Amino acid sequence: MEQLMPIIIQVIAGIAGGQAVGAALKQVPISQVVKIISGAVGGLGGGAILGNLLGDPATANALGGLLGDVVGGAGGGAILTGIVGAIMGAMNKR
Repeated sequence: MEQLMPIIIQVIAGIAGGQAVGAALKQVPISQVVKIISGAVGGLGGGAILGNLLGDPATANALGGLLGDVVGGAGGGAILTGIVGAIMGAMNKR
């Protein structure tokens, strides 16, 4: 269960970050399912990237553990949802 908890936190934080960006991009029609999926995938990716960057023991204490999972998940979810929103907006303008 200890190994699964960071993944769950990253997914939930990613969904929250994706929802925040989706609400900010009102001019681009993004469905709720797309925001949830892109936020969850981005949250996992962002959490993994931040975890790899914090492999150095000197920086691991700054954003390690729960805070690192939340920050990485929310950031990754927000970024990926923003990218998906930009792509969907460009596709709708054709």
